[in-house]
Order: sequence, then structure tokens, then C-alpha cells
Amino acid sequence: MPERCPWCGPEEIYVKYHDEEWGVPEHDSRALWEKLILDGFQAGLSWITILKKRAAFRAAFDGFDPEKIAAYGPEDEARLLADAGIVRHGGKIRAAIRSAQIYLEVEARDGFATQMWDYVDGQPLQSTWRSMAEVPPSTDLSTQISKDLKKQGFTFCGPTIVYAWMQATGMVNDHLIDCPRYAEVAAMPGPGS
Repeated sequence: MPERCPWCGPEEIYVKYHDEEWGVPEHDSRALWEKLILDGFQAGLSWITILKKRAAFRAAFDGFDPEKIAAYGPEDEARLLADAGIVRHGGKIRAAIRSAQIYLEVEARDGFATQMWDYVDGQPLQSTWRSMAEVPPSTDLSTQISKDLKKQGFTFCGPTIVYAWMQATGMVNDHLIDCPRYAEVAAMPGPGS
């Protein structure tokens, strides 16, 4: 029987994430933005750490409602810095607040999902990796998206973070080809279908 991608640890939360969420094309702008924020919080940490704290992040950040987060002030920032359930990093918290403000502008202008999926012409890129050693930490495309996001004012979105986000949101199918999820995810359409 084929095995899951080796990055997926044995913990139930990790298996569920791998089997049901990672690599599935995400079409919803707000969900795409939430995942970008969480990937930014992951910088310097393991994804399992963020995954275990995701419910606490959602509670602390008002369900990742960008309109509410965009209006956060110093009291909210202090509240978040004191919340042991999340990653308490002042720079990342301020980046999330600023990101909500930028997200609202992008969403009103172009649609965040539309802007992001345009990079891959509305269709997930299909990799054919056989081992984790082949999977790059970033690509020319993730570098370009990172630059474009930074020009708009986003932070904590370097090429490696952006590539991890692209993998998570299904912009690229980086399940190894022997993983049972590879073919399932490959059959899922992008928003351009």
C-alpha cells in the first residue's frame, strides 16, 4: 500500500491535515489569506506547532475576519501578545494586522483569490516528485509572488513561506507521486475550471 508523504508525522491532527486539507485547491479569498497569515506565523517554527494552535489563532483573531483585524489597535495587539495559545511574536502580530488592511484593499480591487490564482492561470501546478529531496524550498514563481506581495505591503511572506502556502492551498500539488493523495488532489480543479 502506498504511504503518505513522509513530512506527515504520525499524530492524528497531522494525518487529518495531510489527508483532507493539504494540497486541496482553495478558492475562497478569506481562507487563502488566513493560510498565508498562518504560514507567516510559522516562520522559524514547525508547521505542527501552528496546526496545534490553529483553533487558538482563530479564536484570538476573531475567526480571521479581516475587517475586524484591520481595525485592531494597541489594546488588541497587547491582548494577542499576552495570549499563550498563539505564537506571541510582536512583529508577526503587527504583520497580521497590517495584512488584513492590505487584504481588504486587494479584495475590493481585484479579489485576493483571483490575484493569487492568476499566477498559475487558475489551475494547480502538478509536480512529479518521487522523494522529499526533490521538493524545492522555493521556486522562481514563489519568489515572484513574494516580491509582489511585499510591494503591496505584506510582510512575513518570503519565497519559502509563499511556497509552503502554495503547497498548502493547492496552487501546486506537491504530494509525492506515490502518495495516495497525489492522484486525488491532481483531479481537483482550480478556480479557473
